Amino acid sequence: MAYVDHAFSIADEDIMMDSSYTLNNRPPIKEIALAVSLLVVGTLAIFIGIFMAANRVGGDRAHGIFFAILGSILFIPGFYYTRIAYYAYKGYKGFSFSNIPPV
Repeated sequence: MAYVDHAFSIADEDIMMDSSYTLNNRPPIKEIALAVSLLVVGTLAIFIGIFMAANRVGGDRAHGIFFAILGSILFIPGFYYTRIAYYAYKGYKGFSFSNIPPV
């Protein structure tokens, strides 16, 4: 039989205790707005950069490629945190609004 240290375990009484600590799972509006704006601006910058590279706006393709790379840098965190907010809103297991860091 394995040794269990009950000093560091969480019992049902600990969870059910009425304390001042409550889980605040309200959606963080500022953080979600920032994530959605990063997603939209990043997507637009990727498409504009591809358009600039294809039509050689600015003289060569480097300007468009740089703009598309800059757009992807904005897109990645925007997509990540928007996805967390969406899954937390839908109630998927393992996702919570507390996973989104405060601004």
